[in-house]
Amino acid sequence: MTIQLVGDLLILAVAARVFGQDALALLRRLAAAGVRAGVSEMSRRPNEGREGR
Repeated sequence: MTIQLVGDLLILAVAARVFGQDALALLRRLAAAGVRAGVSEMSRRPNEGREGR
């Protein structure tokens, strides 16, 4: 776990504590959108880097 990730998690924890359930719902939606974007990026170019084999 990198220092930047630890910092981001701490900020998220403080935001969740300060803003309550609304912040948690927003964070869940943002995380889901990030996962969807990552999966679509991975599936868009499935053979990249394997051409030389």
